[in-house]
Amino acid sequence: MTAQKDFIDVIQEHQQVINQLAGFKPLISQASKLIISTLISGHKILLCGNGGSAADCQHFAAELVIRYHKNRRAYPAIALTTDTSILTAHPNDFSFDSLFSRQVEALGSEGDCLIAFSTSGNSENIIQASVTAKQKNMSIIGLMGGDGGRLKALVDMPIVIPSTTTARVQEAHMLIYHWWCEMVDEVPND
Repeated sequence: MTAQKDFIDVIQEHQQVINQLAGFKPLISQASKLIISTLISGHKILLCGNGGSAADCQHFAAELVIRYHKNRRAYPAIALTTDTSILTAHPNDFSFDSLFSRQVEALGSEGDCLIAFSTSGNSENIIQASVTAKQKNMSIIGLMGGDGGRLKALVDMPIVIPSTTTARVQEAHMLIYHWWCEMVDEVPND
């Protein structure tokens, strides 16, 4: 097998996953409306994920706070994956499993929205964050892969990418949240 063939295989696998997203349009659109209504009502978006999904949280939060394409007002979005003191103190003093739930407890309020990224849907720290968000009457959007894992049953809007390949799942997640950013960009600047 040549490197070129391997790359073509990856492109085809990527395209196969991306092509399936059209079937998720109603749910992805509904999630977009939830994000927009959360933001324009003065509430905030909290985001959590591990590894590459943590980077997606930071990427998405930056697009909401700064801008995507259009100059518009800043929206409150907090990636719970960025504060190194919290990210090291909490697991040291308590447990990695409750790392994000502790932050949701401190920063989340009724009317806010948690966006939980988990390529497997089984990351314990993401599950615990979702449980805490539910207790605080926050909305929860789940971006997952595979069968959605245990997280699927805990979120209000489960978006489950039909792949178990982490990279393909994360590529689909990025396409989805970039589209959400485009929708946020269309909100009138009041």
